[in-house]
Amino acid sequence: MNKSSVIAVIDDDASVRFALQSLLRSFGYEVLLFPSAVAFLDAPERRAPHCIISDVQMPQMSGPELQDRLAAEGDGIPMIFITAFHEKAVEARVIERGAVAVLSKPFDGDEIASHVVRALERPRP
Repeated sequence: MNKSSVIAVIDDDASVRFALQSLLRSFGYEVLLFPSAVAFLDAPERRAPHCIISDVQMPQMSGPELQDRLAAEGDGIPMIFITAFHEKAVEARVIERGAVAVLSKPFDGDEIASHVVRALERPRP
């Protein structure tokens, strides 16, 4: 694990953001929190993360829409999706487009940590 790795957590549910922040910090990662995909895109530190953990369903812009936007801009940042409403079609779409994983809420802390490690091992274009 690279202790200097930065993980962006994007979720409209504050309790999920803060729980993930606590978990990821316990593994030694720096964590940036965003309440929406739009807030992430507008943030000055947008280019800092080495991995994104994003909710699938959010107001204004969904996680898959964010994935499409980043890809269109040439940013191949690894993404892990979390969702309370797991849909096979959405999972297949985001995985096909390069997502590391799609996890259903509630998820296991060790499971998400292992996916973060996998994401950080991917070369970023």
